[in-house]
Amino acid sequence: MAKKLTDIAGLGAVKLLDHITKAIEAKQPSTVKGLGDDAAVTDYNGAQTVTATALLLEGVHFDLTYTPLKHLGYKTVISAINKIYAMNAKPAQVMITAGLSQRFAVEHVEELFGGVATACTRYGLDLVDVALSTSLTGLTLGATATGAAPAAHLVYRSGGKPTDLLCLTGNLGAAYMGLQLLKREKTVFEGNSSAQPQLEGYSYILERHLKPEAQKDVIDLLAAHHLVPTAMISVSEGLAAGTLHLCKQSNCGARIYLERLPIASETFRMAGEMNLDAVVAALHGGDDFELLFTLPVTLHDVVRRELQGIDVIGHLTGAGEGAHLITPDNQTIALKAQGWTTSNEQ
Repeated sequence: MAKKLTDIAGLGAVKLLDHITKAIEAKQPSTVKGLGDDAAVTDYNGAQTVTATALLLEGVHFDLTYTPLKHLGYKTVISAINKIYAMNAKPAQVMITAGLSQRFAVEHVEELFGGVATACTRYGLDLVDVALSTSLTGLTLGATATGAAPAAHLVYRSGGKPTDLLCLTGNLGAAYMGLQLLKREKTVFEGNSSAQPQLEGYSYILERHLKPEAQKDVIDLLAAHHLVPTAMISVSEGLAAGTLHLCKQSNCGARIYLERLPIASETFRMAGEMNLDAVVAALHGGDDFELLFTLPVTLHDVVRRELQGIDVIGHLTGAGEGAHLITPDNQTIALKAQGWTTSNEQ
């Protein structure tokens, strides 16, 4: 009898990663932090180097029907460097890999790398390596970013403690709702090629999906106030998944208060048009590229007074209490991460 195979979708991305890496141990003394965080950390003669990767696949993470190639090149860089910022480090170099099918011309590749160059200029990065290959399955893009930080400044997912404040940059769900708008207009176009896209009034959520930004300004703001988070993570996979990752690595639970979730008005409006729940988009929508980080509760007044654009959305608890969303009427809803999903499939 043939051995029954385990379905990836049923296992989920987080458990799959744990499963395939559970037997892997670091062997090099230069490896400070390997698997399990936003980026890897290596130490060469006292210098802490941070490395992060990102992978974007056509038909999974992006659709070229409505994604300009220049925006895609820009977003590819952002996908990697935001992980460096999530370690409280600063990126310095980026390397790009691309698998290109025969339908792409030189001009298309120029447009794609024009977006890469724009991101490098915006964030002060050096493009230090490019690897190109032919592809039979559509466009494939990868980015590897490297950066550095003093050892004392590096922040991992594992440093959170019960009662620490849960702090969030920006707002949530906007990129996901921008994606839903683009997918809706694509469907209309496929039914009527002469139809004009109805995108007016939604420039914010469209930009959040097509041309997101990394959180450089937040890292600069923390440094200016001499604040080093106890734990931090990029929430590019949604707040629920990000919170659960952080809680697992910090061996903590969490309480997040629904009324404190920052959600933009355009996100609410688009959700209403499409009969979707903006809170669900905030919890599970991808590509927001915000940072979730923790600080000691004693800094609550400092956060409210000095850290403009940062919201305190809850706090960490003991590990046995689990991670929950608390509604205004004090109902408790357990946070759950979605399974094997992607930003373009959600």
